[in-house]
Amino acid sequence: MEIRRVESGKWEYLPLLLVGDEQADMIARYLDRGTLLALYDGGLRAVCVVTEEGPGVFEIKNLAVEPAFHRRGYGRAMVEQVVRDCRAAGGTQLLVGTGDSPLTLPFYHACGFREHHRVPDFFLQHYDHPICEGGRRLVDMVYLSMEL
Repeated sequence: MEIRRVESGKWEYLPLLLVGDEQADMIARYLDRGTLLALYDGGLRAVCVVTEEGPGVFEIKNLAVEPAFHRRGYGRAMVEQVVRDCRAAGGTQLLVGTGDSPLTLPFYHACGFREHHRVPDFFLQHYDHPICEGGRRLVDMVYLSMEL
């Protein structure tokens, strides 16, 4: 397994980024200003985009694992790499925003994140179609936090 930092050609990863964020114009809001990591293990398996939101505050904007490779530790490996990188950059807090989903919230809790705050109606206001995950329509953005 190898995690690479992608410096150029970030938009080439759009098909996998769309697994983590279903709308390209939303990805455009953060991709160019973020750091893109790509995990390879016999091929591309996962991507992650991290932004710096303020002094010492970083945010995972997109974390996507190829669906055929879910539950194999790739997502956790990405989070662990992001934590190391953010600490090395002087980070004190790592945030991640996600939907109120029975699939993603347990994953982030298991990685050490705790609920921080919610943005009501985020998915209704910012996406041009209903976003559903784990049989649930996403409405609020749930922000989780980890102290670094």
